[in-house]
Amino acid sequence: MSEYNFLGYEVRNRIAYIELRRPEVLNAFNNQMDAEIRDALLRFDLDDEAWVAILHGAGKAFCAGADLKSYTAFNVDKPESDRKALELEALRKGDTFGSMHLRGTGGEGYLGRTVNYKPVIGAVHGFCLGGAAHLAAECDLLVVSDDTRYAITETTRGMSGSRTWYKMRTFMPSKVGTELLITGRQATGEELFRYGLANRLAENGKHVEEAEALALQILKAPPLAVRDGVRVSRKLWVNGATDLDAQMQLTRLDLSEDYREAGRAFAEKRAPEFKAR
Repeated sequence: MSEYNFLGYEVRNRIAYIELRRPEVLNAFNNQMDAEIRDALLRFDLDDEAWVAILHGAGKAFCAGADLKSYTAFNVDKPESDRKALELEALRKGDTFGSMHLRGTGGEGYLGRTVNYKPVIGAVHGFCLGGAAHLAAECDLLVVSDDTRYAITETTRGMSGSRTWYKMRTFMPSKVGTELLITGRQATGEELFRYGLANRLAENGKHVEEAEALALQILKAPPLAVRDGVRVSRKLWVNGATDLDAQMQLTRLDLSEDYREAGRAFAEKRAPEFKAR
């Protein structure tokens, strides 16, 4: 892709700026946006003019997670046979994110499979939920604004957030990570910085500026040595998350009654009634 509908891609002074651009829905993922993010990250990886990337969001938030209304795979009111048929039809059309989000993007995620291992800096503000938390956890460095609200919301939707947790624990080895996983609560930017997931805590509106300062520090070092460091650090979460992914194929939480109840309760704006089945 040379043009994107939901992203901006620009290179200035060896820095690639990748901006999520669906501000009217807080940059929530849809099928096409997810595909564009993957394409832009590959484009950066192969772009000889770009040595560091800054990934950030337009408007009031980094990303509010998946746009549930956009994915047939999230239609909990349809029987399993119908949902399976819808997922297969989406795959035939190339619209994979709904199905991938239910079963996970795999251990390699967004940044695990690469050629050049160039560093990606996440610059996060506002909401960073669900799939966005997953993406932010994979970034090699992370800057968060003091208005950041970060959450593994898959848990509250009846799905597994274990992949995000595993990638978080590589950088934030704390029981706070487990708390976020099993409660789905929103952590503040200050918490992420205090417990080590974020490298910098920025004032509201200064997150991209702080990420640029980090990028300029990186650009002072020999690029091949930088990329070797990125390669080693990413392997820490890729290998373990890949093993975890194989185990998770057995759980199929998307077949549970609680998963369907979570979706219905969310749509009906009421408190869910879970039954552990």
